[in-house]
Amino acid sequence: MKRAIITLSAFAAMCLPGIAAAQNSEHYGGGLKMSLDPTGKKYIRFLMWSQIWARSTDNNPGTLINSTPSDNTMDIGARRLRMLAYAQITPRYIIVMHYGINNQTFLNGGATGTSGTGGYGQGKKPQLFFHDAYNEYAIVPSVNAEGNKNPFSLSMGAGLHYWNGVSRLSCASTLTFLMIDAPVYNWYTIENADQFARQYGVYAKGAYKKFHYQIALNKPFATSIKPADSTGIAVDNSGDAAAAFCGYFDYQFLDQESNLLPYRVGSYIGSKKVFNIGAGFYQQARGTKSSDAAGVLQSHDISLFGADVFLDMPVGNKEKNMAITAYGVYYSYNYGPNYLRTTGIMNTGTTNTAIPAADRVLEGPGNSRVLLGTGSIAHVQAGLLLPKSISKKFRLQPIASIAYKNFDALKAAGNYWDAGANLYLDAHNAKITAQYSSRPLYDAATKELKDRKGELIMQLQIAL
Repeated sequence: MKRAIITLSAFAAMCLPGIAAAQNSEHYGGGLKMSLDPTGKKYIRFLMWSQIWARSTDNNPGTLINSTPSDNTMDIGARRLRMLAYAQITPRYIIVMHYGINNQTFLNGGATGTSGTGGYGQGKKPQLFFHDAYNEYAIVPSVNAEGNKNPFSLSMGAGLHYWNGVSRLSCASTLTFLMIDAPVYNWYTIENADQFARQYGVYAKGAYKKFHYQIALNKPFATSIKPADSTGIAVDNSGDAAAAFCGYFDYQFLDQESNLLPYRVGSYIGSKKVFNIGAGFYQQARGTKSSDAAGVLQSHDISLFGADVFLDMPVGNKEKNMAITAYGVYYSYNYGPNYLRTTGIMNTGTTNTAIPAADRVLEGPGNSRVLLGTGSIAHVQAGLLLPKSISKKFRLQPIASIAYKNFDALKAAGNYWDAGANLYLDAHNAKITAQYSSRPLYDAATKELKDRKGELIMQLQIAL
């Protein structure tokens, strides 16, 4: 741990001076925006951001890193490198294109087929892909022809979109996270029945006064994992995938949030007064399959629900600009009998088969953890923006989160916690985040709790 802290501190020291001098939020204005008429109502806007991670990871038992047994791994890689562009020629319609890469490490995340050593070796030259690509038309715009706000608004769109259901966090903005990242189980079909949390479909969204809504009818991406014989455990296998219906609804008591784009803010760092309660769902018939004792395949519906509350509020003396951010969500997930999924973000580990199976864990190698499954998850996160008196230029925000996961496939519930701080060099446009995360591990045979491991991450984010 001491070695990890020294390494990550050195990384921060190298990055900080250049970033602090390079950007100043008073110069951002409307961002990188190209006006197409003198009024500025016709425009194209571009957003670019990168999130670079430096990590020290305590690997799960039985881990190989590039064929080498390893208990701890240090690496530096790209969690996200993205660009988003959207254009609005009239208030009636908009087109959104969002593309980039995710999760490139020294070992993996490269283009399909990259392996070995050399110019196209493992981890190299990742392929850009679209995250969002959709068109939208405002049937009832949020602002009328006279420039007054309509009490009711309705827009409809189609394409590869992020207007998800279940929870606020399921539509999280990756630019404004409170924690270093999303917990990932908020994206309930991540990279199985979706393309990085997106599906093709049609959606409707809008508001009636303080009540905001979004609903979608999607065609999930096909899944085809073969169920293990006679286990009765559901896996992702949708055949000719049935349509999925999802929605999220929230009542915004105080300041009203923009719904031009689907990305929900994680922390306003004292710039708004927001208090929302919400609920949502995701339903897909025959989304998973299992094999019974006779080897007969059975299909199962996916039924997911969530309810949440979000608070972002300035507190104390206005001149000191302190603020509290808090979010809580409860998920009830049903993917079929004993469904369970494990994953590790930017996982560089593979299984050491020379180690006896009894000495490994259910999660697998590297930083893998139990992600989601049939059962429930309760998640709470909070941050406190410290007063300006501590620093006039930089802002510090201690952060913490905890999740309680209780899944049918496991004999015991697990607690997952994270703690750290955001150092805002220039709001979310330039910030450094340090976070330590602790995860439980399960015995592969007994499904009982067996051990704990941790991961220290430092992130450098620049967003324009």
